[in-house]
Amino acid sequence: MPKGHVALNRALSKLGMLSRSQAIEAIRAGRVAVNGRIVRDPAREVIPERVDVAIDRVPVPRQASWRTLAFHKPRGVVTTRRDPEGRTTVFNVLGDAGRGLVAVGRLDLASTGLLLLTSDTRLANWITDPGNAVPRTYVVTVRGEVTADAASDLPAAQAVVRKASRRESHLILELRQGRNREIRRMFAAIGHEVTRLHRVRFGGLELDDLQPGRWRELTRTELRAAFPRYPRL
Repeated sequence: MPKGHVALNRALSKLGMLSRSQAIEAIRAGRVAVNGRIVRDPAREVIPERVDVAIDRVPVPRQASWRTLAFHKPRGVVTTRRDPEGRTTVFNVLGDAGRGLVAVGRLDLASTGLLLLTSDTRLANWITDPGNAVPRTYVVTVRGEVTADAASDLPAAQAVVRKASRRESHLILELRQGRNREIRRMFAAIGHEVTRLHRVRFGGLELDDLQPGRWRELTRTELRAAFPRYPRL
C-alpha cells in the first residue's frame, strides 16, 4: 500500500467516527461516500487527510492535529466508541475532546484508572504490541488472603503483596502486555475474585492526582520520556 494510503474502514476508525467492524458494515451497506460517490469496498485505499468522506450524507471532519490524552476512566464506563447495550462509553464522557482519538488498549467495565487516547494510530499500535513489552502497573484488591509465595507464582512481570488478611488482599501488579481480563483470570485461577482493579501507570506515565472522568493533554516531550523506545515522537 502506498505511503499515506489506508483502507477506507481503517480511515473511518482513524477519524474517530466508527470502529473498524462498524465501518465495514456501513461501507457494505452503501452508507459511505468518498468524494461524493458511494463506496462499498471496505478495502478501498484512501488518504484520510485528502478526501471528503460522508456517512449517511453527513460529512466526516478530516483528522485533527496530533493529540494524545491521559484519561482517568471511572468505574462503569466502557472503553469503546459506541455500546450496543447503551452503556456510557469513554467517548460519551470525553465529548468533543474525544473526536479523532482511539483508545490505546482497554480497561474493562469494572476497572478504573489510567487510559491513553491518541490520534496517532501508529503510537497506539506500538504501545499495545506485546513484542514491545510496555509495562502497565495496577493496584489490585482480591477476596481472601494471597501469600507472598502465591503472588510470586503469578504469571506477571512483578506482583507485590501490600496487605493481606483472610478477608481480602491488596497487591501491586505489573504486566508487560494487555490481554483481555488477564488479571481477573489470573486470580480466578488461584481461587481469588478481583473486587477492584485500578491502573496507576502505563509505560512511564502515571495517573497521579487526575480525578475520575477527567483528562489532560500530553505533550510529545512527555511521551518521549514515557516511551523512549518508540522512534516516531
